[in-house]
Amino acid sequence: MQAARIMEILNVAEAAAIACADWVGKGDKVSADQAATTAMRDAFNDIDFSGRIVIGEGERDEAPMLYIGEEVGRGGEEIDIAVDPLEGTNLCAYNKPNSLTTIAIAPKGALLFAPDTYMLKIAAGPACVGKVHIDAKPEENVKAVAKALGKPVSEVNVCVLDRDRHEDLIAAIRAAGARVRLIDDGDVFGAIATAVPGTGIDLYMGSGGAPEGVLACVGLKAIGGVFMGRFRFRSDDERARAEKTAEVDLDGVLTMDMLVRSDDAAFLACGVTNGEMVSGVSIAEGSITTESVVMNAQDKTVRFVKTCHRGENGTVRFR
Repeated sequence: MQAARIMEILNVAEAAAIACADWVGKGDKVSADQAATTAMRDAFNDIDFSGRIVIGEGERDEAPMLYIGEEVGRGGEEIDIAVDPLEGTNLCAYNKPNSLTTIAIAPKGALLFAPDTYMLKIAAGPACVGKVHIDAKPEENVKAVAKALGKPVSEVNVCVLDRDRHEDLIAAIRAAGARVRLIDDGDVFGAIATAVPGTGIDLYMGSGGAPEGVLACVGLKAIGGVFMGRFRFRSDDERARAEKTAEVDLDGVLTMDMLVRSDDAAFLACGVTNGEMVSGVSIAEGSITTESVVMNAQDKTVRFVKTCHRGENGTVRFR
């Protein structure tokens, strides 16, 4: 993916973050998500490319914009797009860490084209490639990660979404002797963080949205790591829609190369609230400052981009 194209997409992520920043801490996740989604779609439509939303806000009859299958842009290079306009809507609404606007891009046909459903997931860093498996027991994966990282099981930190459905999983992790870090929302960050030293997350397990799984997979493909998934359909209708588009074994293990079928892929995230990966939107002295991360699987680079949006009379700030 050309650097100029990635910068255009970065502008989209920044626009969405700025649009929903006014809703941070106001307890209205619906309005925050709508603001991010509208800004993201408008920004996409200002780009000379032919974008296809393969992972988005839901099916066409459920989402007014950025729905799965929607075409965006003014025409040109054909690109698949996966989006979560506001990853961590509750995190934004209640001013908690790690709310992001997230986008993944790849050539047409490279990203999994699937309905908005649930996915069972496991993710870990580069040292754990070939050592963990989605079908293994939680305690087996915890022990494998401990061995791969050269630390005792008691020091392994496992990230899990704080949901009632994970009660047994959490109990199994703790029974194995490992630590659990519960997150309210935002499992794209939770999965990618396993490959980033200093986040305090060694392993991610549990079920969450399939869209977030694809987004996290692109990031991990760029920085190294392992990701596996398995669909968990909530209805026969979801499964029927997946049969028309997904082109994978709907009951099988979804590997990284099944979810992202090209190394020419990039993951971009712009901070809405402050977090371990990037800082949130900051407004002062007439300027808006954003901080983003760009993970490029093609050249194996990770770039952190701090942008000062000066407007007409804003002041440049270095910090």
